[in-house]
Amino acid sequence: MEQPRRRRLAAIFIPVVVGLSGLLGLFNRPRFQTYHTVDVVELLAIGMCFGIVLAGLLRIFRGPVDG
Repeated sequence: MEQPRRRRLAAIFIPVVVGLSGLLGLFNRPRFQTYHTVDVVELLAIGMCFGIVLAGLLRIFRGPVDG
């Protein structure tokens, strides 16, 4: 596997792991209905991680850009 492709896959895999671990940790809290400021910031960070993943996947599926 060529180096740029590996780097791209790592750039997608790491935010997925971080985002899923944060999301699952938030779901396992006993009082999921009552949000605090920390919870809102955590949800924003999780959303940013998934946004990075979505952008990376779109870039992979789009293919090489013809210059």
